[in-house]
Amino acid sequence: MFELHVRNLSKRYGRLTALSDVSFSIRSGEILGLIGPNGSGKTTLFESLAGVLPHDGGTLTVDGRPIDAAERARLLFYVPDGIAPWPAQTVRWAINFTLGFFSGRAALRDELVERLEIGPLLDTRIGTLSKGQRKRVLLVVGLLAPQPILLADEPFDGLDLRQTREVAATLRASAGDGRTLFLSIHQITDAARMCDRFVLLSGGHVCGEGTVDELSAVAERRGRASVAGDLEEVFLALT
Repeated sequence: MFELHVRNLSKRYGRLTALSDVSFSIRSGEILGLIGPNGSGKTTLFESLAGVLPHDGGTLTVDGRPIDAAERARLLFYVPDGIAPWPAQTVRWAINFTLGFFSGRAALRDELVERLEIGPLLDTRIGTLSKGQRKRVLLVVGLLAPQPILLADEPFDGLDLRQTREVAATLRASAGDGRTLFLSIHQITDAARMCDRFVLLSGGHVCGEGTVDELSAVAERRGRASVAGDLEEVFLALT
């Protein structure tokens, strides 16, 4: 069990501030949803947490202890949105590479291949996959990685309704087995159905953190009309 705290994380691009004093926590075994409109800084936040981008300020601690880059790499595995890694390699190669290089969760391989229906794609080159196919393959790679915290940027983008439900069930099962998931989700209805707690991000600032009930209470304390149980209305009230 652990709790990772992000404190005052900032990222600037010249005069543009993409993230400003972002603070929140990630709790062991939960599904945490990152909710925000396009341009709110969600991808920048994930890339900063994963070490893809250097941040300009802030700290990451686990149980009150600062962590360095090496420990962060052991804790976090990041699945970006909209990329095609190893385009000339097959899906089978990517899975074998993940299991070998990262000492991944080999016992889950057959189950994930079946549940996310990538068996017919195993000998297909990654660069030729459709967006939805690539999304499912990269989620399998992420779920096979050994790091205890999985960051997934838009895990449902490009999927049809049936695939979305199966991916959601697979992610929920992974959390039930002790994996911690931090998911950036554009569709608020998907987030409400999927996540235990939420971080609301707007304009590079955190506008709220907590369960739907906790966020509803914050909105009502600020004089908003009752929004109890409705994540969409809570988001609109707090951002």
